Amino acid sequence: MDPEFERAQTQGLLGPTPEFLTSIPVFPLIPHLKKDVTTVPDTALSWQQLTASDINFAVVRPLVFKYARLENLAVVYACLVVRAHFVSEAGSELAYAGVMLSRANLCEILAMKLLGQSASSKIQLVAVLTTSWNPLAGAPQDVVDQVKEALGGDEDDLNDDQCALEMAIATKAKAFLSSPVAQTVVDDIYSGRVIFSMPANRSVLADNYKPRAIEIYDYRKAPFLDHYRLRVPKYGAILEFINFALLLLTFILCLSKQDTQKITNFEVIFIVFALAFTLEEYTASKEHGWQIYIANMWNVFDTAFILIFLCYVVLRVKGVVQDDDLTSEWAFDVLACEACILFPRLAFFAIKNNIVVIALRGMIAEFVFFMGIAAICFSGLLFTLHTLAGDKWSVRGIAWLMVQIWFGNTYLSFGQASSFHPVFGPILMTGFAALSNTLLLTILISILSNTFARIDANATQEYLFQFAIATIEGVKSDALFSYQPPFNLLAFAILWPASWFVSPRTLHSANVFLIRLTSFPILATISLYERFFAAGKGLRESGKDAAQSIYNSLPRQLKNMPILDALLGANANDIYEALFDIDLEQHETQLFSDESDEDLRPPELRPLPSRDSLRDRRPLSPSSGGRGPSSPLRESHNRRRSGSGSPRPRRTALPPTIQTSSSAEVPSLSKQSPLAKLFSPNSVRQRAVSQIDRTPAMQQTDAALKRLESLLEDARNLPVIRLKDEMKELQERQARIETLLMTLTRGMRNETTHVSRQDTLP
Repeated sequence: MDPEFERAQTQGLLGPTPEFLTSIPVFPLIPHLKKDVTTVPDTALSWQQLTASDINFAVVRPLVFKYARLENLAVVYACLVVRAHFVSEAGSELAYAGVMLSRANLCEILAMKLLGQSASSKIQLVAVLTTSWNPLAGAPQDVVDQVKEALGGDEDDLNDDQCALEMAIATKAKAFLSSPVAQTVVDDIYSGRVIFSMPANRSVLADNYKPRAIEIYDYRKAPFLDHYRLRVPKYGAILEFINFALLLLTFILCLSKQDTQKITNFEVIFIVFALAFTLEEYTASKEHGWQIYIANMWNVFDTAFILIFLCYVVLRVKGVVQDDDLTSEWAFDVLACEACILFPRLAFFAIKNNIVVIALRGMIAEFVFFMGIAAICFSGLLFTLHTLAGDKWSVRGIAWLMVQIWFGNTYLSFGQASSFHPVFGPILMTGFAALSNTLLLTILISILSNTFARIDANATQEYLFQFAIATIEGVKSDALFSYQPPFNLLAFAILWPASWFVSPRTLHSANVFLIRLTSFPILATISLYERFFAAGKGLRESGKDAAQSIYNSLPRQLKNMPILDALLGANANDIYEALFDIDLEQHETQLFSDESDEDLRPPELRPLPSRDSLRDRRPLSPSSGGRGPSSPLRESHNRRRSGSGSPRPRRTALPPTIQTSSSAEVPSLSKQSPLAKLFSPNSVRQRAVSQIDRTPAMQQTDAALKRLESLLEDARNLPVIRLKDEMKELQERQARIETLLMTLTRGMRNETTHVSRQDTLP
C-alpha cells in the first residue's frame, strides 16, 4: 500500500464534512470564469499553442493564481461547466467553432492547473474530484427562478448534481482525465483505497440514510462483512466477468435444449439471468445518465444484447400464447444472434487494454456513419433501376443485388445490367460498380486507417479516458448494485415497493441485511483477501519469504531450470535489490578531498555567495585576522559590480585590510562610518567572543542592534530598489531594440548611399 495512505490510515484522516461541502458557493464562479475565458482567446488556437510558454505565462498562470487564491474546492468543477458551455456553443455556432473550441480547451487547461494546486493534500484532492456539486449552489433566487422557468418549471431538474469527474467525462476532457494528478485519484477509487458516496438522486432504489464522508479506507476499522466493498470498481469488474460467464453458460444451455412447444427449465433460467442483467444495465444508465453510460464502449455491446433479448421475449411470448411454432422458431433464431455479442464481449475482458480493442469503437462508428451516407446516396440509383425494370425486378431484389456489387461481386453488374434497360442499364450498373469498388471503398479504408492512426497516437490518453469511465460507473450509489444477478430482481421486488411506505432507517436496515445474506461468500472472500492476501499484508509477505528461502536452498542445477525461473522468477536482479537493503551510510569511504562541492566546480558554475554566508564561512584565525583569502569568483564578481569587464588584475595600491577583504561588495577607500563600524566583521566577531561577559544592559543593546539590522535588511526589498532594477531592465531592452533596428535598416542605408554616389557621377 502507498506509504501516504498508511500514514493517513494511522492518523484517521477524514475528508471535508458534507455540511461544509454543501455550503461552498458554486454559481458565483461560473460567470467570472466565462468572462475571463471569453476575453482572452479571440482567435482559434490549437492545444499546442495554448500550452506554449508564452500563452502559459501571459494568460494561464495569471488566471490560475487569481482563482487559486479563492481556495474554493468547486473551482475545478466550475471550469468544466464553462467548458461544457463552450463545447455546446461550438456545435451550434459553426462560424465561431474554432474560437469556441479554443476557449473550451483553455477551460480544460485551467482545470488541470487548478487541480494541481490541491495535489499537496490527498484527501482534499479526492474531495475536489468526487464531490457532487450543484451548479446553482450560492445563486440568487431570481437566477434560480429563471433557470427553473427555462427548464419547464420542474423542481426535480434543479437537483442534477454531478462531480468533476462526471463533468470531465461528459465534456470529453481526455487530457484532464489522463493527467497524473487525476489518474492518481481514479486509481485509488478503482482499487478501493478511497471511500466516498454519491447522492442517489436518480436511482431506482435509493438508500441515502447514512451518507459517508470522504475517507481513506482502513480494513482494521471496517466491519468484517462490509457491504460497501461490493461497490469497489475492482471487485465489481471481477464479479461482472463471473456474472457474464454465467449468462453465457445459461444462453448455451437454452439454445441446446430449445423446444417450440413449451418453455424448458434452462430457458427459464436464462430468461431470469437475462432479466437481471437488463435491470442492472438500466439502473446503470439511470444512475449516471445515458451520455456517460454510452461513452463506455462495452455498454454498446450490452445495449445491443438487451435489444435482441427483448425481441426474443416478444416473439417467444407471442408464439407460446398463440401456439405458433413458426413464431417460436423465429424467436430462437433471433436469440441465436446473441452469440455474435456474448462471445466477443466475454473475450474482450481479457484483452480490453489492447489498442485494437480501444480503437474498435471509433472505427465501428466511422464505418456505420459512412455506410449510412452511401446508402442515402445510392437510394436514387435504386429508385431509377426499379423504374426502368418495371415488373422484372422487385425493390428487395435490386437492393440485394446492389449490396453484392458493393462488396465485390462486380460480375453481377455486367451480367444483369441489360435486364434493367438495354441502353441505360449497362451505363448505370458500370458506373455504380466503379464508384462502389474503386472510389468509395478506397475512401472507407482511408477513413478507418486515419481513425486507427489518430487513436493509436493518443492510445494512452484514450485508454485512461475509458478507464476513468469504467471507474466512475463502478462507484454507484443505487442499492441494487450491491446485489449480484439474479438476486437484484429479488431485492427490487421486495425493497422497491417497501420504499414507498417504510422509513429510511427501516429501508436501510433491510437493505443491509439482504446484501449480507445474499452476498455472504463474496463479502467473506473480500474481507479475507484485504486482511491477509492483499499486497503488503503479513501472510502474503511471509509466504513470499518462505518460497524465496526454499528457492535459495535448492542446488544451482535446480535453480537454473527454466520452469523454476518462470514460476519463481530469476534472481539476476536480487543482488541489486539486496545492495540497497544494507545501511550504505556506515560503509562510506573518503572518496573526495576535503574541498566542498562548490570548490570542485568551475568558477563560472559556482553560485554567487551572499554576505551572510561569506561572513559565516570566514575562518576566525589570528593569523588572517578573521578574513579568508579572496577567490577568483569574488574578484570577477567585484569587477562586475564595479562595472569593469577587464580580466586584468587591479592595482594593489590599497591598504592591506582592503586588499584581503573577502566581502562580496566593492571595498571603499573612505573612512568607515559609525554604522559601518558597528556592523563590520571585526565588531561582530568581538561581540561573539565577549558575549559571556555581557551585562543585561549590554544584551538589551545587542537585541536593539539586531532589530535595527533586520530593519536595514528589510529596507533592501523596498519598492525603490525594485523600481531601479526594472528601470535598468527597460534600458537594456531599449538598447537591444535599437541595435536590432540598426541591423534591420543597414541594407536601406547602404542602398541610399549607393544611389547618391551614382547621382554624383558625371
